[in-house]
Amino acid sequence: MTGEDSSSESRLKVLHRDGLMLIIDKPAGVPVHRGPKGGASLEDEFDGLRFGLPRAPALAHRLDRETAGCLVLGRHRKALARLGELFKQGKVRKAYWALVAGGPAADEGFIDKPLGRLDVTRGWWMKVDPSGQSAQTRWRVLGRGVWNGAPIAWLEMSPLTGRTHQLRVHAASEGWPILGDGIYGERDTGIPLQLLARRIEVPYSANKPAVTAEAPAPEHMGAALQACGFGGEPGESVENLGR
Repeated sequence: MTGEDSSSESRLKVLHRDGLMLIIDKPAGVPVHRGPKGGASLEDEFDGLRFGLPRAPALAHRLDRETAGCLVLGRHRKALARLGELFKQGKVRKAYWALVAGGPAADEGFIDKPLGRLDVTRGWWMKVDPSGQSAQTRWRVLGRGVWNGAPIAWLEMSPLTGRTHQLRVHAASEGWPILGDGIYGERDTGIPLQLLARRIEVPYSANKPAVTAEAPAPEHMGAALQACGFGGEPGESVENLGR
């Protein structure tokens, strides 16, 4: 079943549900699992996403706390193992929307820059590192505009590898950091990270079409998207963007 579905026991929007997996619309600002110091996390909501199964679903991959959009959950152990293989093998196709400061001169491109840990004191902060792990990203410009008095660009970014903070580091390394990125871009702007896991394609079965889901643009990205020419989701009025 594909489309907007929801559980009465969970506040999370379900973009796709079948017997093997769920794809949910992760809200920005919420970690997917508890950190070493505890605290609330997205996993707290998973029991309300059982939909009749005896166990709650579990994470098949991760999204950063600040990132919104498509997140895949496996509904049982066999499905989780299969999903884990697909992500590890790079067979799951992902497309993100990013709003960046300034923007690239070209309309499309390819970034091939290995990434490594910044240093042992900074957790999972990353940097471009020639001796690091391979990291590749394709991108294309979907729109350009001016927001808050400065030029910005709306990009679709497709990671071909799955490194931590890959899109954020790659964008910053090209000179156009993602807006609201207080780690790799300008700090203390008060702007939430303008990054959305827009679309995902999961080829779970060899003899069936890939499972596809698309997350709507979140409210906190609406104003900048509109400045770049985004007209809203189907059926949504332009006046509702960014509200």
